[in-house]
Amino acid sequence: MVSSKKLTRRTRIRTKIRGKVKGTADKPRLSVFRSNMHVFAQLIDDIAGKTLAAASSKEKSFVASGNKSDQSKAVGMNLATKAIAAGISNVVFDRSGYLYHGRVKAIAEGAREGGLKF
Repeated sequence: MVSSKKLTRRTRIRTKIRGKVKGTADKPRLSVFRSNMHVFAQLIDDIAGKTLAAASSKEKSFVASGNKSDQSKAVGMNLATKAIAAGISNVVFDRSGYLYHGRVKAIAEGAREGGLKF
């Protein structure tokens, strides 16, 4: 279980980030969530309040191979292919209060390799 001190710290950081990072239809926000087992990423248009594309390591079509960082990189590449199919090439990265390290960094690198620009 996550301690309340750690959760409040992440919530405070996340609200600061969301105040500065806004997603539009032309340049959506790439939001990342990581749990202990899986990782989730989605492209969000904050103005309309809609998710434009999403990918996770929990999808049925996702084939798990390697460690969690390798899986996160694959999720980033999968999201990039879905985004390009939807006509999206530029995004704004939202790390959701997590440190830009490990799985969060792997998603960003996978998305860049897939063709997204931030």
